Amino acid sequence: FRCGMVERLGFKSSHTGSFMSAVVSIAALLVGSGLLLLAGGLHGLLLPLAGLANGFSDASLGLLGTGWAVGYVSGCLAVPVIVKRVGHVRAFGALASLAGISVLLNLLFMDAAVWIVLRAITGFCFSGAAMIVESWLNERSTSETRGRIFGIYTMINLGATTAGQMLLTLGDPTGFFFFVLGSIIYSLSLLPTALSTAASPQPLTQARLDPKKLWRNSPIAVVAVFMVGISNGSFGTLGAVYGLRIGLDVPEIAIMMSLALLAGAVVQIPVGMLSDRLDRRLVLVGLAVTAMSFGSSLSFFGGTDPTLTVLLIAGFGGVVYSMYPVIVAHASDHAKPGDFLRISGGLLLIFGAGTMLGPLLASGLMTFTYPGALFQVTAAAHLSMMLFALWRMRQRASLPQEDKSDFVMAVSTAQITTPETVSLDPRTEVDETGGEI
Repeated sequence: FRCGMVERLGFKSSHTGSFMSAVVSIAALLVGSGLLLLAGGLHGLLLPLAGLANGFSDASLGLLGTGWAVGYVSGCLAVPVIVKRVGHVRAFGALASLAGISVLLNLLFMDAAVWIVLRAITGFCFSGAAMIVESWLNERSTSETRGRIFGIYTMINLGATTAGQMLLTLGDPTGFFFFVLGSIIYSLSLLPTALSTAASPQPLTQARLDPKKLWRNSPIAVVAVFMVGISNGSFGTLGAVYGLRIGLDVPEIAIMMSLALLAGAVVQIPVGMLSDRLDRRLVLVGLAVTAMSFGSSLSFFGGTDPTLTVLLIAGFGGVVYSMYPVIVAHASDHAKPGDFLRISGGLLLIFGAGTMLGPLLASGLMTFTYPGALFQVTAAAHLSMMLFALWRMRQRASLPQEDKSDFVMAVSTAQITTPETVSLDPRTEVDETGGEI
């Protein structure tokens, strides 16, 4: 198990000094990123809880997730052009400010249609702001420090998102307090970049979608990442709605969603070990079967006992949030030198398309049936991925062990991954130098 943190990315003592200097130089950027994800975690869980309290339908809440995904993907495509025209600092200030304003507008206009539009605006701003911070981190990283900086950045964002969700255990989400707090945190994320004396980095990485190239490289990666987008988008948007519908209180829901995210990071350790030693498609099949098992249990038995439900959700999150990095690793196994960045960026856009569709499907089914139908949608996505993976295993032989790329941890939520995250990925350094992927 390499996980992007051994050998070429390694912890050699000769690099300790340079690594610590690099961390000190990017500390302000890491703080800014952490604040951005703290606000994003709080805002993302607050809206469905407050929406339900104000009588929003499940369909409207599902459209919040779709709106976010539309805005997020649009930001990944358009913000690089904006930054090229006005610069990194000005663009970041405008995007973070607009994200903070949108939170306050949620409070002023308690209307589902307005919230959907505001959620799309927030997704656009959030993805652009995250990309700008990541571009600075990428500029400051070297071949010796890239892997560890990427790891620290990933863990800070994971911890910040979790902390944002857990803030909701401290009070009532139906009042004004958490809306104002979210806006304040978005505004605080402005300070590190606004006060930085560092020169602006190179232009942002712009994701491009080439379906034919992606399909030729790895059909299973294309299908699987779309299905995982459907599953993770549905669960990330409507998991809190499911919790409320089955009788959980707000602190239990915050703990439930946070444990799912944390479990996704922890489970990647054994999953990474397996995928580096076995056919990654076989690992995906195993993850899909496990996810369907957890989902079936939640669909039929969720709500019978709060503790059991929270534990089942943690297990479900551990499995579904560990699928995305396996898919990216499988795609990079088959990529040609120089193609990793383009292929990973394209897969990110397909993942975003899945997150647009998933909440729509799940919210519609939950409206006309029962809350557990959420996991019927995720099970259908995982079943489709499993069947296609089994078929592809009959069409293409597994790669020899020595030709496989590194597995690198990544949390597969639309709130964390952007094209600049892909650019910061330690595998990109090998890719850009023409080395073997």
